[in-house]
Amino acid sequence: MLQYTQLAERSNGITDLLGEIAMRNLFDITDYGAVGDGATDCTSAIQSALDDAARVEGAVLVPPGRYCTGRLKMGVRTRLQGYSGWNYRQNGLSTLILNDPQASCLLDITGAFGCTVTGICLDGQGLGKNVHGIYLYWEKYNGGAEEDTPTIDDCRIGRFTGNGVHLEHIWCFSLRHSMLHNNLGCGLYIDGWDAFILDNWFSANRNTGILGGPVVASVTATGNRVEWNHKGGFWFKNGDSINLTGNFFDRSFGPAIKLGGNGHFKDCAITGNVFRRSGCADHQSFATEYESSHVYLDDVSNITLVGNTFAWGVDDTGRGTRSPDYNIYLANADAVVVQSNVMKNGAVKGSIIYDGLGENILQDNLPDGGITMA
Repeated sequence: MLQYTQLAERSNGITDLLGEIAMRNLFDITDYGAVGDGATDCTSAIQSALDDAARVEGAVLVPPGRYCTGRLKMGVRTRLQGYSGWNYRQNGLSTLILNDPQASCLLDITGAFGCTVTGICLDGQGLGKNVHGIYLYWEKYNGGAEEDTPTIDDCRIGRFTGNGVHLEHIWCFSLRHSMLHNNLGCGLYIDGWDAFILDNWFSANRNTGILGGPVVASVTATGNRVEWNHKGGFWFKNGDSINLTGNFFDRSFGPAIKLGGNGHFKDCAITGNVFRRSGCADHQSFATEYESSHVYLDDVSNITLVGNTFAWGVDDTGRGTRSPDYNIYLANADAVVVQSNVMKNGAVKGSIIYDGLGENILQDNLPDGGITMA
């Protein structure tokens, strides 16, 4: 029978062995020579850590610091782990700073099936032309022949000359509790399917907060704050099957939600959102006056717009254009229900602009500001 001391020694030995095995799969970029001083080029060091992690499906640790880097490439089932600590105005503890204006992106996750990026800040510094923060690209839909399933969590991604996150021909991803801000493109570009977009900040991007590509399908976007984006909040041009629930849209310089307008969109539920100060033309000119609206629906079908709140307003300073002119624009629509929305002081000029085409229901919106036939 083993004595207590022998059991303790054996237990400690097993614990040490498990710890050693775990450490073989955890790669600290500072062990590879990365220096978080905001000046040293750490591209080679970080990529070496990522390459080693890819060989064993491991994790790369980014300790607190500001690490300058060019383009990096992640591997299958790997994790890039930092310490977040970011706030609205400042990057967090673990920050990757772009230092190569010729790079196509800072972090390429193409083919990195099941990868996770968490607790990292990516700063593009306004370098180059059309440089993206996080990037995925296949030449065609289902180009990887399986679900991509990257997870981006607790990250702050901003100041890129392209899009904060660019996912082209993506199949399944999660974006959670992150801030995509001050990019010259949009915060998030999606061309593909199956998205879970939860609890994020889309703030002050020069394009829209989220922009859909040629096809967007099966998207759930819940609990996001979407504010001060120069061309509007969410624009999905063509596709189907999205659920937009419980989001807060504030001071969009364009419609807060735009569906269709350059294709056909169908099968969408828009419920429980707050629309505030949308449709402001201060930073752009609109193709038609009706883009000064909270919700713009053109060439759509099978849509519910139920139980939302609309309010006009001006800038935080009390200046700027009071907007929007209209609450809702609806044209070329069929099987659309606009019901039980509250619109007191929702728009400056009129409530609902409707072309009268299709089999649609528009009723019980409060106050009943009337329907203007376009």
